Order: sequence, then structure tokens, then C-alpha cells
Amino acid sequence: MSADFIEAMIDRGVLEFGDFTLKSGRKSPYFFNLGHISDGPGLAALGDAYAECIRREFDDVDVIFGPAYKGIPIAVATATSLARDKSVGVAYNRKEAKDHGEGGSLVGAALDGQRIVVVDDVMTAGTAVREATQLISDAGGVLAGVAVALDRQEIAQDDRTAVEVVGNDLGVPVVAVTNLESVMTFLREGQEYRDTLSALDAYRAAHCRFASS
Repeated sequence: MSADFIEAMIDRGVLEFGDFTLKSGRKSPYFFNLGHISDGPGLAALGDAYAECIRREFDDVDVIFGPAYKGIPIAVATATSLARDKSVGVAYNRKEAKDHGEGGSLVGAALDGQRIVVVDDVMTAGTAVREATQLISDAGGVLAGVAVALDRQEIAQDDRTAVEVVGNDLGVPVVAVTNLESVMTFLREGQEYRDTLSALDAYRAAHCRFASS
């Protein structure tokens, strides 16, 4: 799945190579933006990738939670794919709590007493996931784990990657459909990515830690 997923993300412009400035201000030779998936086939493929990851790691999940905003379509697509063999709920949060109608900041399936997996696009600092975790806890839910599309494998603190830090802080597994190491392995199969690989190697050496290194 990882190689097929990477190829699909490149073809759809989700995974781009060049010169980018991240939200942190750091310069990066690649950028990953799931917002470029904007049609039914793309969302179906995305849901299948997350669902495969969740089936493998979290077979007892009750609800898929998508942090606003990018996490919402991911959660819907994932639950739709999982529906082939398992019914799970979908929930998400509003950026601003609603003060009329049903009110509150949560939408969708009830969380109380449910085992919940949070889905998001990329793990950097984990801010959105941490905020979602607090909402889940306040609603009586049980966090089972976190699934993201791409682990950038960037060192966050104490020589640990952001995925490792967030997983340790939350006390649950944080898993990814793919990671930077797998992306680089995929790119080595094509001669057209030689310059890209050189930039990625320099970036990895400066900012990342691979499990195999």
C-alpha cells in the first residue's frame, strides 16, 4: 500500500517537491497537502489507505474523529471505506462552538464510552490532535490512537520525532500510512528524482531521524 499511496499522492499533486516554507518557518524541499484531493475517486483512495492502516492497528475502534477542518473529509472517507466490513461512527469538532440549535463544538457520533481514533493529515507538532484529544476526553470518550497520512519523521525534542513525542504524551499509538523514509525509497526507483533525492537527503540529515538509521 505505501508505494501505491505515495505514487497516487504525487500524481494528484498532494506530495510536491521544490522549495517550500512550512508553517514553522523552516524551508523544506517537499510539501504534503491533502487539500488537493477534491473529488470522489481521490477521497475513496484516501479512505482506503487510512482504513487499511486502522484495520491493522486499531481493530476495535468505534468512532473516527476528524479535527476541523482537514480531518473532517478524512474521517468521512475512512469510515465509508471501513463500512465494507465494520460500522463505525464519525465525529468532528467545530472551530467555533455553536451557541444555537444543538449547540456545542462537537458534531456527529456520541463519544461517551467509545474507543476513538483521531485522523489527521501530517504530524508536525500535533497541535490539532492534542486539541481533539481534550475534546474527546471531556466528552467521555477513550482515545485509542491516532492515524496520519504522512510521518515527516522530523525531530521534535530530545532526539525524538513528533510522532514519538505525541504518542508518548498521549499514551497511545500514533501510526502513519507512510513516512519520509518510504517516500525516499520510492523516489530512488526513478531517475527523474535524482535532484529531489539530493535535497531530501540534506533535509533528512539536518532535521529528521529514521528508525533504520
